[in-house]
Amino acid sequence: MNHAWFGLLLLFVPAGPAQTPAPLDSIDRYIRTEVTRYRIPGLSVAVLRGDSVVLARGYGYANVEHHVPATDSTVYQSGSVGKQFTAAAIVMLSEQGRLSLDDSIRRFLPEGPTTWRGITIRHLLTHTSGIADYTDSTLDARRDYTEDELVKLAANRPLEFAPGDRWSYSNTGYVLLGIIIHRVTGVFYGDFLRDHVFRPLGMRTTRVISEADIIPNRAAGYHLVNDTLKNQDWVSPSLNTTADGALYFTVRDLAQWAIGLNHWKIPSRAGLEASWTPVRLNDGGTYPYGFGWQVAQQRGYRRIGHGGAWQGFRTAIQRYPDFDLTVIVLDNLEQSLPEAMAVTIAGIMEPRLTPPHMLRRAPSEVKPPQPIDRLLRDIAARAEAPHVAPGLTAFVSDALRESVGRRLKDARGWMFVGCDPVEGRGISRLGTPVVHICYARGLGAAPNSLVTVLYGADWRAAGFDFYSF
Repeated sequence: MNHAWFGLLLLFVPAGPAQTPAPLDSIDRYIRTEVTRYRIPGLSVAVLRGDSVVLARGYGYANVEHHVPATDSTVYQSGSVGKQFTAAAIVMLSEQGRLSLDDSIRRFLPEGPTTWRGITIRHLLTHTSGIADYTDSTLDARRDYTEDELVKLAANRPLEFAPGDRWSYSNTGYVLLGIIIHRVTGVFYGDFLRDHVFRPLGMRTTRVISEADIIPNRAAGYHLVNDTLKNQDWVSPSLNTTADGALYFTVRDLAQWAIGLNHWKIPSRAGLEASWTPVRLNDGGTYPYGFGWQVAQQRGYRRIGHGGAWQGFRTAIQRYPDFDLTVIVLDNLEQSLPEAMAVTIAGIMEPRLTPPHMLRRAPSEVKPPQPIDRLLRDIAARAEAPHVAPGLTAFVSDALRESVGRRLKDARGWMFVGCDPVEGRGISRLGTPVVHICYARGLGAAPNSLVTVLYGADWRAAGFDFYSF
């Protein structure tokens, strides 16, 4: 089933040197290709240089059944892109002295188990609490839960690790942060965000999800089942309002958010700098996540962003401080890859950011001493791995090994792409200063995998990341 695409509302707003049409034309062609390739019903994109929206456009259908075109005013569900707003609210409350990031969460959730005494709000913000992710539990998505019941569900799960020892993504932690906002302020976290974030920044349509309310320009969410497009699965109203990512917004509203961030408006300059600082684990090493933001790199340059997925929607926002560039991609298909699209669009705007899967030749003559796929196989198999740094060795969990194993199984083979020299750029992972960043592409049916491996000066791997494209 092919969907016609609509290119709507292409805007050029110059600030300083005007953006030439060529990159924007290339972005348009690229998005059309991806929309067709992945059969995305509808997609909206915005690109900013500084405070100027140089591109805002919709493609395809916000609603397939009624043939409603997607535009820059189409309203999408946030998925986990919403976490950065929850984090902003928590940081604002800390700046007001109403809580401390180093408070034990039991100050606000006294019904929690004694094992929560050592968990701080900072641990929840950075996914280092050890609290299990509810998506891996027996939570019933069709049942309505009270906030007290959600706390009890989280409290009944054993900790996966000691607080601060590791990093492991936990939606549950952000659900608890929303409940803490409610208990500290006396108002629902969504109302707090409305009054203290959305309205001050002019984010006119951003709000907590409600399928009962009439929402102008709301998109429908879809997923593919046996190659057939289906509507999103139903989720109970209470689980569609939690603080781990249950917002509606448009690319225009997220552009307003990006402009506010450019000027350090919300929560504050100090709060944002803390939010964009990699978390420090108990052993002193750092992991590239802050407060509701991934704080990673792309080709050795800073990349601050987040992706999201929920109810047939996929979202991504990526910011590149070195280039004063922000890319926002929102769509309404569960199987789409907006993060890969965002990083590719950034590379079209700024060639130094060309993502590894788009490189036509190696960026340097350097090669790691051990093939990247061999390194990954050793990690997945728990084999002796002399080419792995101590920090990464301690960090790798059984779940991570299983994830690597799945990536290896899904690929027919691996092709070395090249290495970027990054010495002196201040990049570190799990206690090791990073000198080389190298890439390999997994070969097979789409979506393919790209693995990035970060190496120290001794060519021991300090960390690795995957993305699909």
